[in-house]
Amino acid sequence: MRILLSNDDGVLAPGLAALAQALKNIAEVTVVAPESERSGFSSALTLDRPLRPLRLSNGFWSVNGTPADCVYLAVNGFFDQEPDMVISGINSGANLGDDVLYSGTVGAALEGRFLGKPSLAVSLCGASVKQYTEIEHYNTAANMVCELVQHWKELQLPVHNIINMNVPDLPQDEIRGFRLTRLGKRERGFSVSTVEDPRGRKAYWIGLAGNPNRNEPGTDFHAIDQGYVSLTPLQTDLTSHDALPALTEWLDRQQGK
Repeated sequence: MRILLSNDDGVLAPGLAALAQALKNIAEVTVVAPESERSGFSSALTLDRPLRPLRLSNGFWSVNGTPADCVYLAVNGFFDQEPDMVISGINSGANLGDDVLYSGTVGAALEGRFLGKPSLAVSLCGASVKQYTEIEHYNTAANMVCELVQHWKELQLPVHNIINMNVPDLPQDEIRGFRLTRLGKRERGFSVSTVEDPRGRKAYWIGLAGNPNRNEPGTDFHAIDQGYVSLTPLQTDLTSHDALPALTEWLDRQQGK
């Protein structure tokens, strides 16, 4: 099996290195990742300038683009052989609930799915106070990914689906297993922070994501809180099928049907 590995934390991120090392035990791994952090880039593609891949001393490829750029480039002719699967991660911090709409980690996996490849996004979830600064157990997440990959064919996912995987930041022996989940919801994000640059001009930092809104059983938030690995199937079809009947009735009335 050939696996393409990417991320949004950058080509030097510890989660990427840990996952690449673990996956090498079960597959042929190629790493193509952004040259620096590209969190929050979702599925953005770079269309206003060329991409310049650079091979690093460890064999990883660094690209001056987004996570989706890396996958698009790697699958669409940069290499002689296409991968059998695309994996994005390990992200340093959660991608739960509404996070998936912004996540570059999820965006890379979606790009793999757009290009016809089975795809997985994986994130390591610390407690909120240490979410992005003190993540520790990358090996736990890497081992859980390897376990899932070895059973991937048994999942029988629909063709336009990916798996969004979140792993509690715990030692391996404290993980309680896998849970199939749905996306939870977050409350409104925190306010922007105002700062002043050295020239006295105002600048703004985007606020942190909101807290979980009703941490209900069955959601990805609840699974993580209980010590389970959350597996949420995501689809690339964003159509709201539940809304179609009422909208169809309204349109029929407007057209006099």
